[in-house]
Amino acid sequence: MSPVIDRAVQAGLITSDGQVMDVPAALRYRRDDPLAVRACFPPRASLGGTDVTWVFSRDLLAAGLLEPVGDGDVHVRPFGPLVTVVEFHAAAGTALVRLDSADVRQFLDQTYALVPMGHESLHLDLDEDLLELLREA
Repeated sequence: MSPVIDRAVQAGLITSDGQVMDVPAALRYRRDDPLAVRACFPPRASLGGTDVTWVFSRDLLAAGLLEPVGDGDVHVRPFGPLVTVVEFHAAAGTALVRLDSADVRQFLDQTYALVPMGHESLHLDLDEDLLELLREA
């Protein structure tokens, strides 16, 4: 199995006037970063007209299928049985994105097949991560 899962999803960007603008997006997961998922959006989904990638916890995404969760820049909540809403908070404002809950579940199932829940630490390279932090300092 590939060390990367890249799943195309149809996202609905909820505009300030309540309209939904369909945008292609991708959910990504890497075995070498086992605690995180990435939500990637094309330029037309951003205020700055550039690609946007948000990185947040795989556990947050999973929990958000069942109940509202999130304390920081990313919040996830169910919106009925078929839709999951992800809120991205930034200095420029808040983006609300609708995702098909079935797509999110299938993506998460693929990530758990790659790195089972509770086994994430087996795939972490703490020495390399520490070196990277020191290089950035």
